Amino acid sequence: MDFEVTKFTNYTLVKVLKDRLDTSNAPDLKSELVVIHTKGEKNIILDVSSCDYCDSSGLSAILVANRICEDSIGTFILSGLQPDVEQIIRISMLHTVLIITKTVEDAVNILNEKNKQ
Repeated sequence: MDFEVTKFTNYTLVKVLKDRLDTSNAPDLKSELVVIHTKGEKNIILDVSSCDYCDSSGLSAILVANRICEDSIGTFILSGLQPDVEQIIRISMLHTVLIITKTVEDAVNILNEKNKQ
């Protein structure tokens, strides 16, 4: 599998294990995200720190994650952007609608702060 899924108390961490998020694995990521959502998870952290490349199908998978979290009044956080992936996120203006952190730890801190409110 191209992804590692770890369930925690108040979120699920999905780590992309390949260096590319593209047409070869983005459909599987979308499917995995939907499965996570149907299990009742509303907070998802997507760690793409291993990815050096992302195409439009990868962006689509990221947007699916954001939408399913929003639909369940949860939080989606994209973490660990490498320079080329960050560039495509910025070119597509997704940095204006997504919560993006440098590390998974930063993402967890954001979720913990939201849970305190």
